[in-house]
Amino acid sequence: MSLGYVGVLTVRVEMPWVSNLKEKRALVRPVVERLKSRFPLTVARLDGLDAHDWEVIGVATLSNDYGWVQETLKMAADYIAAEGEYTVVEETVEITVIGDDDFEEEEQE
Repeated sequence: MSLGYVGVLTVRVEMPWVSNLKEKRALVRPVVERLKSRFPLTVARLDGLDAHDWEVIGVATLSNDYGWVQETLKMAADYIAAEGEYTVVEETVEITVIGDDDFEEEEQE
């Protein structure tokens, strides 16, 4: 039996036509901020912060409902793909079970 699920989505976006970091941030940052405000998610720019033509966006959520985690991450991925002026080149979803076995052991101690 599980206590819940942690879902993590990572999305690599590329924009080879961008020539500087300021221009890239102007494309990526608004999407990240709108994603945070529209969905119950934690969102961060994870990698490629010093590169002008690509970046990795990370998204995480937590729930006791596996289907909800899965659907929320899918909506986030669709939103990222649709809202930005970049190309999504890689997308990874990981959903981890939070077990209550460890919780029961801690209670007994």
